[in-house]
Amino acid sequence: MREQGARPQRVSQLDRVKQEYTAAAREILRRSMAGVAKTKLTPDMLSIAGLALCVAGAVLVGFEERNEYLFYWLGGAFFIAGSIADILDGALARAASKGTVFGAFLDSTFDRLGEAAMLTAIGLAFMRDGNEIALVAAFAAVIGSFLVSYTRAKAEALGLKGDVGFGSRLERVVIVSVGLGLAPWGWLQWPIYVLAAMAWVTVVQRMLYVRSQLRELAEQAS
Repeated sequence: MREQGARPQRVSQLDRVKQEYTAAAREILRRSMAGVAKTKLTPDMLSIAGLALCVAGAVLVGFEERNEYLFYWLGGAFFIAGSIADILDGALARAASKGTVFGAFLDSTFDRLGEAAMLTAIGLAFMRDGNEIALVAAFAAVIGSFLVSYTRAKAEALGLKGDVGFGSRLERVVIVSVGLGLAPWGWLQWPIYVLAAMAWVTVVQRMLYVRSQLRELAEQAS
């Protein structure tokens, strides 16, 4: 999402490092999609494909009780492929100048749906195991992940910045993927605990960051 009217603010060294590697990764992806940009493939097609793959991965994880190795790992592979498609749609939009306001809206919405579908399937697995604490953590991860995106979008709608913290989409995808890889050995709950905690810490960081920006603006106006 583009930032409109955002003013430069003080950020932590860790956030600055994150912003730098994110910008570098986006530039690399944009260049890598230069050839694809000449085809008829559109960012919306990639967004739809990404959502379909993530949902398919969630459905596969839902069958984990039949064969944990097969369905956790296959579901994880689909989720990773879908998440990569979600990343590439933005890169294609920048490389081909095919981006639209509705396309950006669709991409953001589909990102949330794909992630929620996978966390729901993971919560189902915890419920079957009778692991109530992990089930609550999965719910907390879903809510926290939604709020991470919402706080940034709301901040930018107010003309502020809200991109601090390490609970963004990329980090969440990595943690969920690691959890699915470890799931057959009964370690899935630990990455979900980390994911839930990281998401909520990021939400609080962004709330405090927005408040600090508003205070600075008030001081400048006085």
